[in-house]
This record gives sequence, C-alpha cells and structure tokens, in this order.
Amino acid sequence: MRYNSYMITSAVSILLLASCSSKQETTTVQDNNTPIAVTTALPTTSNQSAVQLSGKLGATNTTMVSTRLMGTITKVNVNVGDKVQAGQTLAVVNSSDVAAKGAQVDAMIAEAEAHLTNAQKDYDRYTQLYQQQSASAKELDNITLQYQAAKARVAAAKQMRNEVNVNAQYAVIKAPFAGIVSQKNATIGGMATPGMPLFTIEQGGALVAYVGIPESDVQHIQVGNTATIDVSATNSTYQGKVLELNASSQFTGGQYMAKISITSPNANLYAGMYVQVTITYGKKENRYHNSTIMIPAAAIYRKDQLQGVFTIGANNRAVLRWLRLGKTEGDMVEVLSGLTANEVFVLNADGKLYNGARVTVR
Repeated sequence: MRYNSYMITSAVSILLLASCSSKQETTTVQDNNTPIAVTTALPTTSNQSAVQLSGKLGATNTTMVSTRLMGTITKVNVNVGDKVQAGQTLAVVNSSDVAAKGAQVDAMIAEAEAHLTNAQKDYDRYTQLYQQQSASAKELDNITLQYQAAKARVAAAKQMRNEVNVNAQYAVIKAPFAGIVSQKNATIGGMATPGMPLFTIEQGGALVAYVGIPESDVQHIQVGNTATIDVSATNSTYQGKVLELNASSQFTGGQYMAKISITSPNANLYAGMYVQVTITYGKKENRYHNSTIMIPAAAIYRKDQLQGVFTIGANNRAVLRWLRLGKTEGDMVEVLSGLTANEVFVLNADGKLYNGARVTVR
C-alpha cells in the first residue's frame, strides 16, 4: 500500500510539472507571435539602362603656366589658393639677357637703316644717270641689287626686334584666364627654365566630374547622355550631362575619359572630391522584361553569400525571398530575379524579422 501511495504521489507531481511547463511554452509562443510593425514599398522601375562609375570633381579648364625664358625669378605675386584675374601678373623672371639682346638688335637696325639710306641715294642717282644714258644697264642692276639687299637687312633687323619684344613678354608671367592658383612651383631666387611649370591655374566657375569608362560600357555612352552625380563628402546629389568623351584610351590606362557637367553646384564642392556618377542611356533590351527593377540597398537581408528581401505572405506572415542582384546605383540595387515590379516588399521593421513571423503593416 505504501508503494502504491508513493507511485500515485509521484505521478501527480509529474502531471503538475508537465502542466506548468505546457503553460510556459504556450506563453513563449504567444510572445514570439506578437506582430512586428513593418513599412512596405513597391520596387521602382526604369526602362533606361545605366552604368555607374567612380571619378573626381575638377575645374572646367586647368592649365600649367610656364615661361620660355631661362632666368632667375625675381618676384612672385601669388600663393596657392589665391584667386586671379585674366592677365594678372603672377611672377617676374630676370630679363637682363633679353634687354642686352634688344640693345644689340637696336644697333643692328640703326646700322642697317644707315646702309639703306646710302643705297637708296645710289639707286636714285644711277637711275637718273641711266635715263640720261650716262650709266649702263649692268651698273643700274648692280646698284638695284645693293639697294634691295639693304632693305632686306633692315627688315631682318626689325624682325629680330619683334622676337626680342616677344621674349621680353615671357619675363612677366601672367594668368591666362580668371581662376584659382592650385599649385605653385615658383620661388623668389629660383631658376625658371623653358617649359617648367611654375603655376597651375584652375578656371573659376562651375566644376565638372571626370570619370573613366571601361571598354565594356563605352560603346553605350555618347555626348549628351544624362547623368546623376553623388558627392559623398557633402551627401549631395546633382544632375548633369556628358560634355566630352575621349575616343581613345591609349594614354589613360584602358579607361575612356569623360567630362560630366554639374547642374547648379553649391559652394561646398571642391576640386578633387570623389564622386559616384551614374550615366543613363538607351532603353533596356531584355527578352523577359523591358524595365529595370530597383530597391533600396537598406532593405536587403543578407545571410552568408545569399541576399534577399522579406515580402508579405498569407495571414500577414513574413516570407523571405532570395534575390539575384545586379548593379548598384547610388543607394539603390538592381533586382535581376526573385521579385517582380508589382510585388510589395518590407522596407524596414520595428523588430528582427524571420521567415514566418507575423507582421502588421504601418
């Protein structure tokens, strides 16, 4: 009897524990099934193909200023970052050699003009004698030749003076256009040599974006294509167009360089900032669909090497849909397969989603 009483008591205890455990599990399931508030959206579509490129901002026109003279730099008037006007003096090179050459040329001109004056008198006299038949035609021809040679020497000396004047102008280095000094290699006392860049001037005004287009995409791009320019440093986006496209990549490492205009840039943009440029071109050709499906990159769910999004299934349950993704354009990602243009997906959620979770749409 005692043994049976013990068995009965043990059985009752086990039943009570099982009952409590069942209640706890039920409560946990109910807590896990609390609907998660989510925001949904439809994919954006476009019938335009696009290519995304990396590049930098730069001035519309940049030039390196140098001199044709060799000499000591005697004056430097600007520093890096200074704004300059067209024709403004940037630096002065010692031109004493040019001045000495100019004095020599002036002496040559004076001598040549004196010879010309004398030759002209002889020419006039022999012309008169020939008309009076007091001089032969041979004598007149000789005097005429001397006269023509004297005139040629004067002309040559004056051309040398023009050359000296031109070289003298290179002693004063001036800005070719209005802009900003972005680089300075000139210092007082330094030596200027022909062709050595002394200053780099970037033209003021609107900036442009410079990008390199790979050979796989260059056949699609042409001047006039629209573009979107994303500047991460300022968190700003601008619209523009392809202004120039280099048809050769021989000297640019296999990249075809393009210049992209920027519409209404603000004052916070500076040359050298990195940009992401998306150039759109003709209609997308695809045998299955004629438009590009895009979704925000922030909506992508990633697990190992897989990528997907959550959709809303029956009974308001989250359904994980694996995707095949394409190119990234700004903060948007192209969906190649796994989601259609008219399917709603979860943009964000108030909690951690999982496959089968109950959701409520805000």
